[in-house]
Amino acid sequence: MSWNIFNRHSAPKKSVISRTTEREFGREVRRVDSLDETSKKLYKDTKRWMESNSALSNSEHKITQDLLTNPLCQTEAQLNTMVTEWERAIEKESFHSKELNNVVQKTMADPVKRLNTIFPSIQAALKKREQSLQEYQKSQAKVEKHQSRERTGQNVVKLDLSRKAVERTKADFDSQNQALSEDLPKFIDGRIEYIQPCLESLIKTQVSYNSEALKIYSELEDQWKTSKNLSDMKSCHHQTLSEIKALSITVD
Repeated sequence: MSWNIFNRHSAPKKSVISRTTEREFGREVRRVDSLDETSKKLYKDTKRWMESNSALSNSEHKITQDLLTNPLCQTEAQLNTMVTEWERAIEKESFHSKELNNVVQKTMADPVKRLNTIFPSIQAALKKREQSLQEYQKSQAKVEKHQSRERTGQNVVKLDLSRKAVERTKADFDSQNQALSEDLPKFIDGRIEYIQPCLESLIKTQVSYNSEALKIYSELEDQWKTSKNLSDMKSCHHQTLSEIKALSITVD
């Protein structure tokens, strides 16, 4: 929120409300500004996290697909089996990853997005209050102007009209000021009650997902450990690497 209630270049210097009232109201506005910025950042970070979560699953899936199409994997039966088992594990994990994103969208991103739709209305109300205050101050300035003039019949009429304008603009300002002075603190204080269930759901969902992911990859590890030819394959690979390192290149 960018509205600044103290930006009154065209308003009279003398204010019709006390500096204490103005200062206290300004403090509440700054708290709303801070909440607005934090809420927008929370929404962006949540969406970015969901995108990163999806990208992680896609990247791991691409690795196994590249391995399965590699000539070495196609000729080495044991390696092909291991990568295939890895691919199945990724498919299971991807299901839980998508479910995680769905829950986060419903319980975190959507509620924060709804919260963000309130701030433009608050900004509009603050702007309306500021305009009402300026009208009130201008009306009061006219009263003071007519009071300083000679009390002719015409000036008395103008003074009376100005006083009625003050009463009207003051009533309008007081109504808006009172409503905002009561609603802004309530809105700010309600932020914790509103967002806490969202954060609790986010944490529980992440714990559930990580538990499932740990289970899936632990089972994959056990499958790899119990592979009959795994030790032989490792020994063969080490021997091949040793032979490659022993090669000497001569130039005639």
